[in-house]
Amino acid sequence: MPMEFKDYYAILGVPRDASDEEIKKAFRKLARQYHPDVARDKKLAEEKFKEINEAYEVLGDPDKRKKYDTLGANWQAGAEFEPPPGWRGRAWQAPGGGRAYEFHFGGTGFSDFFEQFFGSRGGWGDLSEMFGSARGGGAPGAGEAGRRGGDVEGDLLVTLEEALRGSVRTVSLQRVDPRTGRAVTDSFKVRIPAGVQDGQTIRVPAKGAEGVGGAPPGDLFLRVRLAAHPDFRPRGADLYHDLALAPWEAVLGTTVNVPTLDGSVTLRIPAGTNNGQQLRVRGRGLPRGTTGERGDLYVVVNIELPTQLTAAERELWEKLGRTSRFNPRQTS
Repeated sequence: MPMEFKDYYAILGVPRDASDEEIKKAFRKLARQYHPDVARDKKLAEEKFKEINEAYEVLGDPDKRKKYDTLGANWQAGAEFEPPPGWRGRAWQAPGGGRAYEFHFGGTGFSDFFEQFFGSRGGWGDLSEMFGSARGGGAPGAGEAGRRGGDVEGDLLVTLEEALRGSVRTVSLQRVDPRTGRAVTDSFKVRIPAGVQDGQTIRVPAKGAEGVGGAPPGDLFLRVRLAAHPDFRPRGADLYHDLALAPWEAVLGTTVNVPTLDGSVTLRIPAGTNNGQQLRVRGRGLPRGTTGERGDLYVVVNIELPTQLTAAERELWEKLGRTSRFNPRQTS
């Protein structure tokens, strides 16, 4: 089925031959600009932030980017897009001409284009696969004529702020019969628990495909994908933040403000801090499950060297080179 092609390179503002580092820098710049916590127009920023995240989800992953580039080569200017022959993505072909249903999600943070080609499970289902699926099977007592509806899977983009505090999201699921064009849309609330982790599945009972012969519907399973953040990288319940330091700050020590999901905190940098050293801020990570306990924030030191020097700065560095007894190549 034709759909809107997403030009992820244009969304991030990078050329198609951009390096991984250029893509990462572009994402961080845009994500800071459109993060809902700092933008004035919250609604516009939220939609833009999701769009940027979706683009980075694909282009920031080498395998997804390679697949995406094969799609992009077949893109025609305009609103509709047909995938190249043989590129089924995550779509299901109805076997034997069986009746197929097309599923569209709303409110998950991902577009139809992403769900179709890069989602946990794509947008097509047929009676033989979707109804009485491996997850559910037939409903007890339904008999030969009754078969439990199949389960439907999709992806749910969750920000780190939502993972920290929990939230409630309005999600819609539209089922379309391509043969008749008949569409049925169901909207419902999905609770995102605090402490949810990347890859975790949220089950929404009875929101899957319809059952046959009066049997109950299947369930909806939403796989959590934590949104990339310009300042933090999650690892379980812990967060990691890169902190740039000047050489003299690392040598002499200093005090800096570092961001957290709860606002900035003051962090003391000890004298003699090395590049790559990690400084821990306790209790500023994500919740550990339902215990209420939180992980930690690890500040990773990156010592940055000046690339352009004034004459006075060069003179000072030369003086340091002549007077310092430090030798990094000395083994003892």
